[in-house]
Amino acid sequence: MAKFVPDIKTNRWVIIAPARINQPHDNPTTPAATRDKCPFCPEQDHLNRELFSISQTLPTGRRAWKVRVIANKYPFTDYHEVIIHSPDHDKDLHNLPLKQVELILQTYKQRYNYHVSQGHGQVMIFHNHDIHAGASIKHAHSQLAVIPRQINLDTIPKEPRQNEVIRTKHFVAYCPDFSQWPYEIWLTPNSDAGYQTSDFGHITDSQISDLAPLLQKILAFIHVKFAGEKAVMKQPMDLADETGETPYNFYIYHGPDWYLRIIPRLVHRAGFELGTGLSVNIVDPSVAAQEYKTGLNDQ
Repeated sequence: MAKFVPDIKTNRWVIIAPARINQPHDNPTTPAATRDKCPFCPEQDHLNRELFSISQTLPTGRRAWKVRVIANKYPFTDYHEVIIHSPDHDKDLHNLPLKQVELILQTYKQRYNYHVSQGHGQVMIFHNHDIHAGASIKHAHSQLAVIPRQINLDTIPKEPRQNEVIRTKHFVAYCPDFSQWPYEIWLTPNSDAGYQTSDFGHITDSQISDLAPLLQKILAFIHVKFAGEKAVMKQPMDLADETGETPYNFYIYHGPDWYLRIIPRLVHRAGFELGTGLSVNIVDPSVAAQEYKTGLNDQ
């Protein structure tokens, strides 16, 4: 059972979750026979406790899910879920059909609002892409974790809109001056379009239809820019050469005035950062924004 432990002086917390050491790992060295038994593929549906799904009925009458939410078997909070992006073992947000990305965002909204309506606590939705960004299973998935309200979360409120990359009807993508990681990029509701400040659970269907292609376009660009032989910026330890992927994380801010923050994992935190809490960003956010802008226009 996981437990929250506070630091009295700083009001920061740590989660002690020893059970997570037993979670399965699927990586490039995993034998093919083991990968064939992926716990998130439809053939293994019976192994997991389903909490929610978006499904379709096939001509045969059989039910088939498109997005599936299951209970995490190795939780670090009381409410910890896995959102499986699709039945496809190999595709993720940057190369799934656009309609599928919309369904994933719809599922995010449904699960977010469910836990808020139940008063369970602070709802954090996040996605780890590739083993070097914390994904233990290759099959694309996100996670939802609910943190008790008394726990102080060390997350950043929405940063001012600077170094704008692209603007759509409902959203703006930009690289804030306070970027802690190289090429991190934020997606925020476009207040200029009359979007009212609120939490993620209030997103509308039309806004999801606007957010899905923007998110997919940026993730596809990140994949092309940093992975493989044509990568503009080689990753440490040749991560792209090992996996063929660009590690990244994103999360959706849990409170009002929400944003979606994407962090390519191109560098490792070293002793100075760990010892001081300061971040060293080796790429100027204004330069990153211009490269995004050029690259997205070329897509």
